[in-house]
Amino acid sequence: MFTEYILENRTAFISGGTSGINLGIAKGLAKLGARVCVIGRDLTKAQKAATEIMAESGVEAIGLSADVRDYEAVEGAMKIACNRFGELDIVIAGAAGNFFAPAVSISSKGFKTVVDIDLIGTYNVFKAAFDCCKKPGSSFIAITAGQAVNPMPYQAHVCAAKAGVNALLKTLAMEWGAAGIRVNGISPGPIEGTEGVERLAPTDEEKNAIIKKIALRRFGQAEDVANAAIFLSSSLGQYVTGAIFDIEGGFQLGDSSMDCLSPTR
Repeated sequence: MFTEYILENRTAFISGGTSGINLGIAKGLAKLGARVCVIGRDLTKAQKAATEIMAESGVEAIGLSADVRDYEAVEGAMKIACNRFGELDIVIAGAAGNFFAPAVSISSKGFKTVVDIDLIGTYNVFKAAFDCCKKPGSSFIAITAGQAVNPMPYQAHVCAAKAGVNALLKTLAMEWGAAGIRVNGISPGPIEGTEGVERLAPTDEEKNAIIKKIALRRFGQAEDVANAAIFLSSSLGQYVTGAIFDIEGGFQLGDSSMDCLSPTR
């Protein structure tokens, strides 16, 4: 069951795969043998990401330009990937938009932009994959967020978009299970080195304050998220669908800063 290349001869398509968590997932899949296509709006960044993936894994990778808000663009990139590598085994919908602002300061256009990237983009990636290279046994994974279930000030747009992503992936899991396609979600918490953490806690003092509230007392690593994607993408997760994996060290459980290990208080 545990071989060196548990994803060998499989193909992965990853939107938003040019940086951060999604690039970490792409690298993790490639290191276990999967051929990878990453897409992003910036072609140069996408090609650079593919070069990094190949250098670290020795597995073939390509980078293409496509905006997930544009179904035809996503479908076109996906057809290139399928023509190059064959039908898709792994589809990661990871492109996301975010900024911190109170709801009264978010314009209608700003709100719509985040919903379009996160929710419509996820649908476009999954629908294009189903339409042009549906394959029984495929694993579709949406990258969601804790804001989908835990309201957060300054994140009204993200809360709404990610709640939609959660509902969408569960519905697609029900509808597409008969085709042999599994649809799941990964909800990362505070991951070190990501833009989200830098915006949430730009100083060391603020970072340490957050760490104290995390049950495991550390930020996550991109590798932690990649490991969840590997499980869901491999035969190890072949009976899992409609699930959302929280990879967040207990962050969503609430404030864990209280010392509960001392025998007395």
